Parts: sequence; C-alpha cells; structure tokens
Amino acid sequence: MEHSDDEADKLKPDFTDTSYLLSYTRHLERQTRRLETEKQVIEGERLRLQRELNNVRGELDRLRAPPLFAGYLLEVLNDNKAIVKSTTGPQLIVSISNRIDRDDLAPNSRVALNQRSFSIVDILPSPKDPIVQGMEIEEKPTVTYADIGGLEAQIIDLRETVELPLLRPDLFERIGIDPPKGVLLYGPPGTGKTLLAKAVANQTNATFIRVIASQLVQKFIGEGARLVREMFQYAKDASPSILFIDELDAVGSRRLEVATSGDREVQRTMMQLLSNLDGFETRGEVKVIGATNRPDILDPALLRPGRFDRLIEVTLPDEQGRTEIFKVHSRSMSLGDDINVEDIVNATHGCSGAEIKNICTEAGMFAVRQSKTEINMDDFDLAIIKVMKDRVKQFTPPAAGFYT
Repeated sequence: MEHSDDEADKLKPDFTDTSYLLSYTRHLERQTRRLETEKQVIEGERLRLQRELNNVRGELDRLRAPPLFAGYLLEVLNDNKAIVKSTTGPQLIVSISNRIDRDDLAPNSRVALNQRSFSIVDILPSPKDPIVQGMEIEEKPTVTYADIGGLEAQIIDLRETVELPLLRPDLFERIGIDPPKGVLLYGPPGTGKTLLAKAVANQTNATFIRVIASQLVQKFIGEGARLVREMFQYAKDASPSILFIDELDAVGSRRLEVATSGDREVQRTMMQLLSNLDGFETRGEVKVIGATNRPDILDPALLRPGRFDRLIEVTLPDEQGRTEIFKVHSRSMSLGDDINVEDIVNATHGCSGAEIKNICTEAGMFAVRQSKTEINMDDFDLAIIKVMKDRVKQFTPPAAGFYT
C-alpha cells in the first residue's frame, strides 16, 4: 500500500522539533551504552579465551618437551658446574640452570636432569616411602600429664630428658653439656609407655610420630635400612618432633653368631638404626623414645650411652598409683554413692593401668545393660571378676626380677 506525499511527509522525522531531538538523543545514548556493555562482555570473553589458549599452548609445550632424568647431586663445583649421579649409574659433570639458586643445592639432594644435556633444571623433593607416610602422626596429641596416674617419677625423668632440651636448650648450653639423645621406656604391657610419649609431645607442641618396629622388617635386602633412613629424615622435616619406636625388640634383639638370612636382614636394619641414633648427622629438634616389654633381649649396642642415654622403667602401679589411675578414668563417669575406691584398689592388686581402664569400661557396660543412670559398686565387682578372670587366662606374670 503506497502512501500519499502528504502522509510520507508526516512520517519523516522533524529535526526542527526540540522535544523530538531530545527524545531521539536519549534513544541514541541508550543504544551507545548497550553497545559499550556488549563490547566489554565480548572483550572479557576474548581475554578469557586468550588465557585458555595460552594455558593449552603451555601444556602442549610441556607434553612435547623431552622427559627429565632423576639424579642425585654429589658436589657443587665452580663456574656453575656440579657433579651428579644419574639413576642409570654414571657420575657426570653438568651445568646448573640459571633458574636454580645455588644456595638451595645440597649434597645428596634429588635433582631433575635434562635428557639431552643432563644439566640440572629443577630440585626434586626427597622420596618418601608409603610405609613411612602411613605411620601414625599427630600434629599435637591430646594426652596430657593429667591423663596419666601413678607415674610421677617417670614423668619427671621424661621431662628432664625430652621436654627440657626442646623447650630450654639454653640451659644445656649454659652448663656446657649435650642433652640426652634418646630415652628407652621398658616395663610390662599396659603400664602407660605410649601415654608418656604422647604427653611429652603435647607439652612440647612437637609432632608425634609413632612407628611399630616390626614395620621396619622387610623381606628384600636393604629395604628395612632404607625405611629407617627415611623415617629419621621424615622426623627431621617435621621437627620439632618426637619419634616413638614401639616394640623396639622386634628389630633390636641381641645379635647371634648363627643366624638365618632373615635374621641377618633384621640385623642390617638394626645397624642402620644404630647409625642414625649415633647422630653422625645432627637430628635437630628430633627426640627418640623407644619402648619395649623385653629389655633383656635387646642388643647391648642399643643400650649404650649416646644412643639411649636414659633408661626409664615403667612398672606396675602400686596402691597409690592404682588409686590415681582409677580417678583419671572415672572422672567423667556417673558414679553412685556406694562406690568404695579403697575396695576397688585392693581388688585390682597387680593390674596395669590398661586393665584398670578396662575395668571401668566393663563396669559402665554392666550399668548400660540394666539401663541404669549411674554405676554402682555391684557393677565394679562384676567388672573386676570378669577382667581378672581373663587376666589369669591370657597373662602369665614374668619371673621375679625380669624387668630389673
């Protein structure tokens, strides 16, 4: 449909109309702002895609780069050179990349070598065996001295030999003596040897590393000795730390003239342990605590001063010790008015701290079975009968003087 000339003139914008010009200007300004916003969005998207492209190109370059060899640094020479030993065997004199600070290079550190020039291009972290990494590690144990009863003398000895050197090394420097390197806790099972080690780690804010000595016994030659080296290095990296070696007799038993191949491997592991305890290389803020139930079968080389300087006997608690242990384990329990602590202590003669804790747990279980709101003396009587009966079945007391 065609418009007449008059109608066409009416449709043309009237630029002489001021109101129309203002309206049209606002319309153009809105369009300009919208286009500027779209431009900013598109520019941001372009920058994001450019970064992704650069990342992809960098990843592609890394994938195309030749693989690196791992080696060990033997010595740093002048003129930006070093002697390295590659994993393939030979020793080489190579260049050091300018990106590496020479102060970070230490003998026997693991380095990455270029495949073509064998130059050092990176410093690698020291390898850690999964067994070492799987050890029980607590940044700060929750056990305190208040959780241990009947071991006041042992706590004093342990604080002098482990806690003071970590917290007050200036005292030893002032006197002019070297602090003790290691402590051996020995005594019957369940007397609180592990609790003592955790409590001193809590007091010193040290990392607590617990390893069972039997974990160090491996079937391949040299594997146990390597684990010992990595274990001490791991403790040094996490210093200040306390390395607690439980059941030390598993690797520290007396050496025999006639031994099988398995015994010889255990002896190699023990000799590596002796070497690390000797401290040819400073251990820094690392204290070693050993624990055993059989001190009579330990090799004399382990017990000499300079390795385990202090031997602390953790004995079965006496009457006062059993009272303190019972109070520790029952302080959060709902006890009835008929509880007679003296009778419980007298009935548990010869029990260890772990057995007293078990008696408290069993008494609570008897109360739970009867839906009681508190534990009565009858529950403790039944618990003592049960635990003492199991004790007779499972434990035969050692001969007199066994732990002396």
